[in-house]
Amino acid sequence: MKPHLEPHTKTWTKAALHRLLTEQLSGTRFIAVSNREPYIHRFEGDNIECVQPASGLTMALDPIMRATGGTWIAHGSGDADRATVDLNSHIAVPPGDPSYTLRRVWLDKALEEQYYYGLSNEGLWPLCHVAFHRPVFRRSDWEAYRRANQVFADAVIEEAAGQPAIVFIQDYHLALLPRMLKERNPDLIVAQFWHIPWPNRETFRVFPWKEELLDGMLGNDLLAFHLNYHCSNFLDTVDRCIEARVDNEQSAIYRGGNMTRVRPFAISIDFEQHDQDAAAPQVDRHRHRWRKELKLGPESVLGIGIDRADYTKGIPERLCAVDRFLEDNPEYRGILTFLQVAVPTRTHIHDYQRLGSELAALAERINHRWSHGAWKPIVLHQQHLPQSELMALHRLAAFCMVTSLHDGMNLVAKEFVASRADCDAALILSTFTGAAREFTSAILVNPYSADHMADAIRQAVTMPVAERVQRMESLRSVVKSHNIFGWASGIVGALIEIRDLKQQSAPACLAMVSSL
Repeated sequence: MKPHLEPHTKTWTKAALHRLLTEQLSGTRFIAVSNREPYIHRFEGDNIECVQPASGLTMALDPIMRATGGTWIAHGSGDADRATVDLNSHIAVPPGDPSYTLRRVWLDKALEEQYYYGLSNEGLWPLCHVAFHRPVFRRSDWEAYRRANQVFADAVIEEAAGQPAIVFIQDYHLALLPRMLKERNPDLIVAQFWHIPWPNRETFRVFPWKEELLDGMLGNDLLAFHLNYHCSNFLDTVDRCIEARVDNEQSAIYRGGNMTRVRPFAISIDFEQHDQDAAAPQVDRHRHRWRKELKLGPESVLGIGIDRADYTKGIPERLCAVDRFLEDNPEYRGILTFLQVAVPTRTHIHDYQRLGSELAALAERINHRWSHGAWKPIVLHQQHLPQSELMALHRLAAFCMVTSLHDGMNLVAKEFVASRADCDAALILSTFTGAAREFTSAILVNPYSADHMADAIRQAVTMPVAERVQRMESLRSVVKSHNIFGWASGIVGALIEIRDLKQQSAPACLAMVSSL
């Protein structure tokens, strides 16, 4: 069974996804698994507050979980998380309108340090992003990674409790989990979405435990990536690294009696909701405040970059491009302001701490070179900002730079586009983002070349209004028609098809056995 749209429906909506889930998943438990939890409880003085992380992953899965009434298993990371769950580590979410269950698993600090910060983010993250950042591999981290995956496996098996279930695993933190689950309950339907790129086979060869990692991933019935390119890389990697039969024509891998379908599903956002939120009065108030805070006059030009402070995002290279632009275009001195929001992340890791210091020093050097009077070209915000403030910046900017050195998709680009109902802005986008495959109307750049990016800035600020509007209209059309509900429905539809095929084959197997 493949999901379908009604003839009058041009794109997937929340309502259409809800119908698909409620009609087709009746009688099947839906269990999502991720390291990051969708709701975090924290102590604020004597009170407990519940926050929803600003994460593409959580925003993508939340509608699915609400519609299925399933269970989401995640690491309890908030300091008040234990105080809010029942004896089975369960809590009903969302707060105020509960529709599904959050099951928290508990990892001690030492295990989290090695599994999450160690193997996952010092090893797999740089390996897969191929951003010329050397990965770190420690045996103790790998052993912790295996133990953490086992903790998640125990929780999934408990929640499935022998019932028909679909298990949807998220990302690179849980690569061993699929095989662990299939060994304990072969009847589970297991899928995994790998949110980051998959490198080519020669790059992956340096991973010391590649056979076990790949075998773990091949416990999946469905393994999904953002792009067909990443699927091809994975098929090629398996073909060279372990014993398995790779069917490139069907994009499938056979190992240990299991078939793993490898498919691309480009993740997106809720365009309609984002478009509506960006027009809210609160965003307008923030926009006026930002204009005043940044001292923007009638002739001013604002460029923005909004990223986690990660070395894969190409932030230092981007600031150097602004420096080069001012060198090549001195008439923009006093006119161009570039605001970079660099949200601190993974601050336990030394390389991330060093990046924060590097960005501050680089911004100071560029500002010392070019600033005069009250004007300075670089404004660096190394802090988290609420979504309404980011939308205000989206609407205020003449251009946005998304210049990752390598990225699975990059939802910041899609959020910027969805915020610009006026269409009078330009998107400068790295060719090494997944979004570049869809956003051919953006100004595409090589993020490793300061000259190329400086030329792109000039193109953005001098582009005729009619061309700027036409490009943005095209970008918005892409996000509107390829939204988060389309992403979810594609994956869920594939899982339903796998479930139905397994149910059809089971009676045939029984008949064969009984005839012997």
